[in-house]
Amino acid sequence: MTPYNPKIHHRKSIRLKQYDYSQTGLYFITLVCEKRIHRFGKIKNGKMLLNEYGEIAFNEWMKLSERFSKFKINVFQIMPDHFHSIIELAGVKNQSINESVGATLAVAQNTDIAGIVGAYKSLVINKCLVIYKSKNIIMGKLWQRNYFEHIIRNDLAYTNISNYIINNPLKWTEK
Repeated sequence: MTPYNPKIHHRKSIRLKQYDYSQTGLYFITLVCEKRIHRFGKIKNGKMLLNEYGEIAFNEWMKLSERFSKFKINVFQIMPDHFHSIIELAGVKNQSINESVGATLAVAQNTDIAGIVGAYKSLVINKCLVIYKSKNIIMGKLWQRNYFEHIIRNDLAYTNISNYIINNPLKWTEK
């Protein structure tokens, strides 16, 4: 194994320098499973069929607005080995209620894309890990490091990206 050399092994950020990823707007994100392992289910007849891990991914995404005051659910699609979504950041509320445990959560006013993605990945990992452990199976790494993001700047881009996300299962070919 080659020793770490920061000149060779440095990952270049794909984020725009000087851009505030906490500002109101629409962001297209893609998260990919490590080694493109099919963790979340399968495509059958052009439709995504979620397995128990896919259900976790779905449920945790649906609950994120309870954690992040600026986050609004928009178009998203869980695929066998990846996840696409448009994240919408809107105005700020002061606090949010986590109804599942009945506790009031203080919500950070500096919600940003990296924070939302990081929290989501962590929540899904932790819930999936419980199932793997109960089956006495080693899960390994669930997600690839980082994520793809694209700032949506106009209606045409929003329409094109939304259609891409919605139609992703129809275009799936088994790998």
